[in-house]
Amino acid sequence: MANDIGAFFASEQDQGVAAASIRQHIQKFWDPRMRSRIIGYYNDTGGMDLEGPVRTAVQQLAEQTAAKA
Repeated sequence: MANDIGAFFASEQDQGVAAASIRQHIQKFWDPRMRSRIIGYYNDTGGMDLEGPVRTAVQQLAEQTAAKA
């Protein structure tokens, strides 16, 4: 599902803006359990199946979560 969101932002020329938009979407619309699962997936695999700015967005979410802990 995260890569589908990334596809929506694929036309964004600035990958940083795309990643920030994806991160904001996940924070705003995903259930906390879904966020936890994708962060866990990223932590376990390095986000190997996440595409470009999606991986960056989830990495940022993982870092934010770790900083709060």
